[in-house]
Amino acid sequence: MLKAGIVGLPNVGKSTLFNALVANAVAQAANFPFCTIEPNVGVVAVPDPRLEPLRQVSGSKEVVPTRVEFVDIAGLVAGASQGEGLGNKFLATIREVDAIVHVVRCFEDDDVIHVSGSVDPVRDAEIINLELALADASQIEKRRDRLKKQLRTSKEAQLEDAALERISVVLDAGGAARSVSLNEEEQAMVKPLGLLTAKPIIYAANVSEDDLAAGNDFAKAVAELASKEGAETVLVSAQVEAELIELGNDERQDYLEGLGVSEGGLRSLIRATYSLLGLRTYYTTGEKETRAWTIEAGMTAPQAAGVIHTDFERGFIRAQTIGYEQLLEAGSLAEAKAKGWLRSEGKEYVVAEGDVMEFLFNV
Repeated sequence: MLKAGIVGLPNVGKSTLFNALVANAVAQAANFPFCTIEPNVGVVAVPDPRLEPLRQVSGSKEVVPTRVEFVDIAGLVAGASQGEGLGNKFLATIREVDAIVHVVRCFEDDDVIHVSGSVDPVRDAEIINLELALADASQIEKRRDRLKKQLRTSKEAQLEDAALERISVVLDAGGAARSVSLNEEEQAMVKPLGLLTAKPIIYAANVSEDDLAAGNDFAKAVAELASKEGAETVLVSAQVEAELIELGNDERQDYLEGLGVSEGGLRSLIRATYSLLGLRTYYTTGEKETRAWTIEAGMTAPQAAGVIHTDFERGFIRAQTIGYEQLLEAGSLAEAKAKGWLRSEGKEYVVAEGDVMEFLFNV
């Protein structure tokens, strides 16, 4: 399951956003720093408009969407890499996530205290990015110290040390580990360190209701920062998300359209996360259930089968495959088969976005 950590300075709206994204979450959202003392975790279904049409085609009894786990992590302050505030807990928790959703405040509100005294999202983002980089630099220094004794005799130690040195140079220049080009062997060596700046980042520009459609100057500054870093940016409004919880599906869509947007923050964030991580969705469907599965782009049919169960990958024979749109056009799997639209794909087939698949395998 994809795991995304929601981070940000205190009082930027991240706990309000978390509560809204995970409607039954118990995270507090009070107007004071560190109200989220322990990481709060919520699992949400990925919104997917393709599931219901597939269910109807197959007459499935239930629909099982893929899921994303959001972790609301305690607010960070300058000095966190040295243990200031709740820094140590923050850093330990963020090492476990696949991607970082970095919430930055892009709204003015005299009633909501800002920990730095003024609204400046780029400054706020750089505070957190600096703390992540300092924590990584410390990790690397400790690891390189341990490698010193092995450098004369071990080629692997030499390779790892050289890779870590390249990352250190980038960190010292204000960059991030994710910008350093590493080959597969180097990546495997560095991965156990769980470098924080190696994780992909999505900046969530938290705006007021009035700015959700077009953004504002604060949000534009965040987008420029993200562009330089190769990160993603989404406009969200924690205020709007909190209000959406109280509405039914039809009312929710009417409300969003009234604001000039087509989707809520959850869908925007998940779409950005999938894009940043290079993820794809394929489906299995039948009388029992229609289900969505998340895979990495470039996965072959046996690897995709392995997401369901490792036995499927080990005993893979072939995959009966059809695209989502083509299956809807056929009206049923039986009709698709009769038309010759159901393809038999082998071990080399790279699964495409929206494929509907049935796997044949040996136990």
